[in-house]
Amino acid sequence: MEHITLLIGIVIITALVFDFTNGFHDTANAMATTISTGALGPRTAVAMSAVLNLVGAFLSVEVARTISGGILDETAGIRPEVIFAGLVGAIVWNLLTWLAGLPSSSSHALFGGLIGASVASAGFGAVNGDAVVMKVLVPAVCAPVVAGVASLLATRLTYRISRGSDPAATAKGYRAGQIASAGLVSLAHGTNDAQKTMGVITLALIAGDVVAPDSDPPLWVIVSAGLAIALGTFIGGWRIIRTMGKGITDIQPPQGFAAQTGAAAVILASSHLGFSLSTTQVCSGSVMGAGVGRKGGVVRWSTAGRMAAAWALTLPAAGLVAAGAALLADQGDAGVTAVAVLALAVCAAIWVAARRRPVDHTNVNDDRTDAGEPGIVTAAVAAVTPPPAGPLGPVTPPADADPAKATA
Repeated sequence: MEHITLLIGIVIITALVFDFTNGFHDTANAMATTISTGALGPRTAVAMSAVLNLVGAFLSVEVARTISGGILDETAGIRPEVIFAGLVGAIVWNLLTWLAGLPSSSSHALFGGLIGASVASAGFGAVNGDAVVMKVLVPAVCAPVVAGVASLLATRLTYRISRGSDPAATAKGYRAGQIASAGLVSLAHGTNDAQKTMGVITLALIAGDVVAPDSDPPLWVIVSAGLAIALGTFIGGWRIIRTMGKGITDIQPPQGFAAQTGAAAVILASSHLGFSLSTTQVCSGSVMGAGVGRKGGVVRWSTAGRMAAAWALTLPAAGLVAAGAALLADQGDAGVTAVAVLALAVCAAIWVAARRRPVDHTNVNDDRTDAGEPGIVTAAVAAVTPPPAGPLGPVTPPADADPAKATA
């Protein structure tokens, strides 16, 4: 086996940067509802999530095997430059959707980037189409639906069980349940998303003849990937937390508990089966299901529509960026350097744009218009609802009115 070259080292560092963005991009999956209901303070919530993400990274390697030996054909000439280009496409898309506050899928950004770069460099034969369909596309469609239905039923059952109880007492209990279920989601997120970076690094090591094909991730890969996603989680993706916690629906403690429990069950089951699904889509579907499940609850479908559009665009958009990066990286060392410089410039521009309207732990629960517009149904109801009864304010008389009558 050869030693790690400079290029493979760059790929490993880039993969860990993606893992970091995955962490802060997906913090909302576990902690948005917990923060929005006040069950935990923002900083405490992200710290707990970071620790459990790190622990979850050590629980399984099934998803990592799917990435390193399932989606792409290891024998099709996949070189480290291709993996580097795929990671660049995923990072750029993650940062763009973070800037917009949209909880898009980091997983699909990674898949889109790797597929786009591989097709541009080695052709369609480098992609295992059956694995993409069965391991990526089918879970992408089914998982949020399953999680949403489970959350809807759990929410209705929860309110039925607690019917007639003291709301203050039950709210306190459900907040405690939210903390436990949020921890379970964080643990599940570590078992699924941290492994994706492990798989990418392992794929790069295989491509560089550093480890044998079909190898499991080495221990140092597991540790570094777990630390990177935990650090990103601790930073907190506050823009997306605001959208998930305030922009989709108004979450009450029983709904938050039901949504997080349903999401954790789906993620853990998929990790056990090796399905590399989008934890973002699962958690978003759970929140929507919880919104529909509460009597009188309203889902802001305009926000949900923007999220769905981002989900649909993620694979092709990240793939196109990665394909362009791969074509440039194929030009040799100068091409790889150019891709790195362009990626850094884009990331810096996004960071500068984000600083103009900062969102952090101090204002994540503020009700602002960028957290989501009212849905179509909500707007229609507001338009036909009569104004509240009460004393009228001063009325301005018409210009041709008699002043004496106006004061009578």
